[in-house]
Amino acid sequence: MRLEFLRPRYWLTWAGLCVLRGIELLPFAAQRQVATALGALIRHLPLAYVRIAERNIELCLPKLSAAERTTLLDRHCQSLGMGLCETATTWWSGDARVARLAEVQGLEHLHAAFAKGRGAILIGGHFTTIEIATRILGTMVPMNVVYRPTKNALLAHIMHTSFCRHGKPIRHDDIRAMIRALKHNEAVWYAPDQSYRNKGAAMVNFFGIPAATTTATSRLARISGAAVLTYFPERLPGLAGYRVVIGPAFEDFPSDDPVRDVERFHALLEAQVLKVPEQYLWMHRRFKGLSADYPDYYGRDSRSRAAACATKSTI
Repeated sequence: MRLEFLRPRYWLTWAGLCVLRGIELLPFAAQRQVATALGALIRHLPLAYVRIAERNIELCLPKLSAAERTTLLDRHCQSLGMGLCETATTWWSGDARVARLAEVQGLEHLHAAFAKGRGAILIGGHFTTIEIATRILGTMVPMNVVYRPTKNALLAHIMHTSFCRHGKPIRHDDIRAMIRALKHNEAVWYAPDQSYRNKGAAMVNFFGIPAATTTATSRLARISGAAVLTYFPERLPGLAGYRVVIGPAFEDFPSDDPVRDVERFHALLEAQVLKVPEQYLWMHRRFKGLSADYPDYYGRDSRSRAAACATKSTI
């Protein structure tokens, strides 16, 4: 812990961390009650993130009525409140507590990938369960989690320390570390579903709308020879906890067309989003174009930053 974290600029962050630490000490049922209150607060604050979520729901789920979209937005904000509480569990709870809350399906697919000796690439999406989902898998197998540090140095330190206790963190731009982990027959997890406009980006449809997307999964799989599997979480109703599902390894992957490879993943991701639409992280400006030729879907919010979450993982 660096002395600079005692400066006044971090006092508000410390206050938030103390609240989270207190939430972690609560029983699971009490955490759910706190999450409901946090969700109501988020919903009624005049935040650009809420407007962005509303716009994304309108774009991706046009068949919903206005009333249905409003209800989904309410449930999404509640899901965000739950995600904050889950972050506390992720950072400070022991493996035994986390494991008791979770049901893991498809672990045999991961073991089958390890049996081939070339590691496993687990790809998922930015759901509000992103923190607890990676933590759950980390109780089962050693995990390398690809993440993007936050600009708040104190939060970045806490996040990195948590990762180091329960897995191996890899920065989003450290491709060599990812390849090295796969060469050692380890699992590497990341979520390639946020706007990506650097080298290797392509416009690939997501819910029928062109979105700037990384095609790096194909390249990483080709270089390493690792199997590629999906990893999708689901927060279950009430106090039932979580279900996480590891899909079978993609066959004939990568193909000779990285865009087609992304389309395969997007089809699976869209199906998961439709299954639990309130749990997807709608508060990200997913439909930013690669150039000014593409529509500006977000208007006055087009300059705002993507939704803040404890871990923003991409490649």
